[in-house]
Amino acid sequence: MPNHPITHEIITRRTIVPVAVLRPFTALWTSQASSNLADGVLQAAAPLLVATLTRDPLVVAGMTVAQFLPWLLATLPTGAMADRMDRRRILILGNWLRAAGFALLALALTNGWHHVALLYAAVFIAGCAETMVDNAALAIPPRLLPREKLERANGRLFATQSVINTFIGPPAGAALFALAASAAFYTGAAAFALASLAALLLPALRPTGKEHEHRRSNPTTITQDIRSGWAHFWRHDLLRRVAFISAAINFFSAATGGVLVLLITGPYQLPMSSYGLFIAVPAAGAIAGSLLAQHVVPRIGSGPTTWLAALTPAASYAILGLGHNTPLALAAMFGAALATSLNQIVVSTLRQAAVPDELLGRVTAAYRLIVLGVVPLGALGGGLLGRGLGIRATFIAAAIGLTLAAIPLASRVTTQGLRDAETRLPPPLPLQTGSH
Repeated sequence: MPNHPITHEIITRRTIVPVAVLRPFTALWTSQASSNLADGVLQAAAPLLVATLTRDPLVVAGMTVAQFLPWLLATLPTGAMADRMDRRRILILGNWLRAAGFALLALALTNGWHHVALLYAAVFIAGCAETMVDNAALAIPPRLLPREKLERANGRLFATQSVINTFIGPPAGAALFALAASAAFYTGAAAFALASLAALLLPALRPTGKEHEHRRSNPTTITQDIRSGWAHFWRHDLLRRVAFISAAINFFSAATGGVLVLLITGPYQLPMSSYGLFIAVPAAGAIAGSLLAQHVVPRIGSGPTTWLAALTPAASYAILGLGHNTPLALAAMFGAALATSLNQIVVSTLRQAAVPDELLGRVTAAYRLIVLGVVPLGALGGGLLGRGLGIRATFIAAAIGLTLAAIPLASRVTTQGLRDAETRLPPPLPLQTGSH
């Protein structure tokens, strides 16, 4: 074949993207896909394991608390790490830690050590490592792609996450758990190890930018870095507001999600094998939202998207808490996931476009501290409410609470305001070619 320039480029609708740019993104995509597969397998296996050990709603919800407590404790330090260290190395180390944690749990189960405390410990360790991986991974795309490609790239990443993390992984996790509890956790550990290996294909992503150069001549502490990142996040009024909207969504999602397995196997009188379906169907909605975002959001506006992201899940909680119809409940969960997926892409693109690269890791961490830090609190509240008033009461309370929260939070988020908040980033920074 002649050495024509087109053979070294991939043509999209409007621009020609060099293969050299797409290869690092493909490595990131592969690493994230593998870790999402592990997450999906464990998302089904962990609740099933705890449900076989106890029927106490508070103890069952405690698994979600253990999983997301690290976002309260570790996310700000790991966000500072993402702005001080090679982000590629963070992905490698974090995924190896997750692989080790679940491999040890699987080994314990193989030897007959079935105890909730072991599951809590493994999930907590993996959660700490997840704060490392996610804060670094979310700060990488602007280093690999130009601003005009970020929305499409985010859609691709989130669609993959939705397909694998909740559409493929949970049914696989439930099936593996039916064979042997240890099989599901061994599989999750192997997928995390593969994610670490895929991250080796990324180029070095060491800190750059004016702030990094200033730090080299005027060294700062982790605490000072955390403060500067938090200050930048808090001064950004719109980013702070959408963070609180997402936090409200996550709080009530955790309150209901932590006891969903008890609703399915209790009031709905469905077999345990059906639990994977209640994860997979919403995942289909999230996939649809990720794939349709670039077409739907411009038509309805990014402002109204934030309203849908809050009110649609609230309606789904009401349907789940008040009804008995399984197809209707699944349809409601599909719609809720679609709406929140659209909003996730809007917010991620806003954050990546409006925050300088040298601050992106810390601002992402500050954002996720608010958004994910409420998850253990929501899970704990849902468990206490389920224990005191019943499982259905948790879903009804979540429907009312999320509706009331959406009114003051989303009212000042407009499409024009989101557009004005975005600032065009400079071209991607030169990729360093450190050894792999």
